[in-house]
Formats: sequence, C-alpha cells, structure tokens
Amino acid sequence: MGIFKDKVCVITGAASGMGRELARQLGEQGAVLALSDIDAKGLEETREMIGAGNRILVDEMDVSDKQSVIDYPAKVEAALGPADFVFNNAGMTRVGDVMNTPLESMEQVMDVNFWGVIRMTKVFLPQLVRTKGVVTNISSLFGLIAYRGQAHYCASKFGVRGFTETLALEMEEAETGVGVCCVHPGGVQTNVARNAKVDFLPDGMVRETLDKDFDELAITTVEDAVKTILDGTAKRKKRILIGKDAKVASFLQRLMPIRYQRILAKYTKNRAQI
Repeated sequence: MGIFKDKVCVITGAASGMGRELARQLGEQGAVLALSDIDAKGLEETREMIGAGNRILVDEMDVSDKQSVIDYPAKVEAALGPADFVFNNAGMTRVGDVMNTPLESMEQVMDVNFWGVIRMTKVFLPQLVRTKGVVTNISSLFGLIAYRGQAHYCASKFGVRGFTETLALEMEEAETGVGVCCVHPGGVQTNVARNAKVDFLPDGMVRETLDKDFDELAITTVEDAVKTILDGTAKRKKRILIGKDAKVASFLQRLMPIRYQRILAKYTKNRAQI
C-alpha cells in the first residue's frame, strides 16, 4: 500500500493494541510516524518494535489534556512536517450501569473517547487541509448499537460517529480534499477490556467472567483489524466496519432500529457487560 510511504501519520494510543499495530504496519510501509500515548513504557516498546528504519516522533501525551493537544500539531510539524494522516485511536472504557457508575467515571470516558477525538481532529485539520490528508476516527460497534453496562462508552462512541459523519459532510461540501473515515470495530483481540476499571458488576458476576466473555466475543485479530482500517483509510471510506459481528449488528440496527435491542439482549443476557 504505497499510499502511506513517506507520509506523516499521527497515531494516538500507540503504546498497545490497535495503535501499536497501526504504527507497526505503517512503519513497514515506510511511513513517517508521530506516536503518542499516556503509557511511556509501552510507547518505547512500540518504537523498538518498529526499529530504526523510520523517522519517528514519540510523545507521552494524554488526549484529555486540552493544552497538550493544542500544542501537539506544531511540535509534529516542526519535527516531521505537516500531518498527512491522523488516526484518532486512543480510548478507554469502564464497566458499570448508569445507576451505579459514579459520574466522574462517566466523565473520564467521555473526556478521552469523545473530547480526545474532537480535540485531535480540530487541531490537526489546518494541516490536513494543506496536505489533502485523511483523519480516521475510531468509534466502535458500540457506536452503532446500545449495550448494557456500557452507557458511557456507547455515548462516547455514538458521539464520535456523529461528529465524524458531520465532519465528512462539511469537508466534502467545502471541497477541502480532506478524507474523513469512521471506524466501527467489533470484538478485537486487544487488552482494552482487561484494562477496563470496574465500577459495578451485577450480583453473581465476577471480573474473571468479564474477561472470559470478552475473549469469546473478540473474534478479530489486531492484525486483521488494522489491515482493514488502513485499506479503508487509503480508499477514504466514510464507514469502516471491522469483523462479522460489527457487520451483523450494523445490519440489524438498520433493519430494526428499536427491536434489535431485544434480539441482542437475548443473546447477551448471560454475558458480561462489555
């Protein structure tokens, strides 16, 4: 995929999971990389994995820190040049229903998953307009459907979807040349669920069951997920669905916008809340 060779690719959440794999696959294709995460040790491991053959900028950064994000594009441009591709991948989740989850927990999820995407997109747009580049925002299967115990996560990912689809419309109408992609991964084999903090679990549910159920639901490898993301980004696809589960859920939601909840409830009633 020569489209990424020598292009400046900005990746948040690059210390692990899909962010690290994005960095690895883009590095193999000769991209120039600007990598960030709150996990400095994980970032260094990603840098070592990619090796010395690429120009790489590594920054410990929290996308919920507004000023750090505001300052970041100038730092990237000074070191590497203006961004050609921005992958807003950083994200987190917590587990718990609306009644029992503290408001502060919900605010944290929204600040990282939703505002982090908006901040990064907003501050890099001037560079992307200049380069006719692409912004790829990671939403979720839960940006398409509701799921119990994940109201805050669903809200953040539905928000990313709404923001990204509106931005795509605006960029197209203004003829900016900027591509805008929204990614909806289903169950991907990352540690996002195992790293989730638990605010509340119903009676009879334990953390071990939570992790086991997620492992069973995670049917797509990280490698395959990232290949799909990069292929969709290269083609500037507005919606990128990852995994059969995401495709089936998207179809059900479009076919039965309300009734799909009852169908999914029957399937997931004995499963964990993530």
